[in-house]
Amino acid sequence: MKSNESDSTLKMKTLSESVNESLKKGYTENFKVLTRGLCTEDEKSVYVPQDITIVNFYRFEGYSDPQDNSILYLIETIDGKKGTLIDAYGVDADTKISNFIRDVEDIHKMNK
Repeated sequence: MKSNESDSTLKMKTLSESVNESLKKGYTENFKVLTRGLCTEDEKSVYVPQDITIVNFYRFEGYSDPQDNSILYLIETIDGKKGTLIDAYGVDADTKISNFIRDVEDIHKMNK
């Protein structure tokens, strides 16, 4: 959360703000999940759950629409790639992504 300069209330970061912050930290790959596993955008690298670490994740809830929920995963791979994976959560979650993430054993949540 960050402080709003015009008042004393706290404002949650948006998904786009968090993605931009992640890019600045070197998380530049745009991962996706296919049937064969987690892939880089160009599909040249494919990873199984044991090949990755989720170093952090953030959940976002839509203010105007309760179904506008998403989750941002910050991922590091066994060969040093760093990137993000975005999914909806709840009833709109992508089954392939949910199943893949469920099998990842190395998941961390940093307090921030």
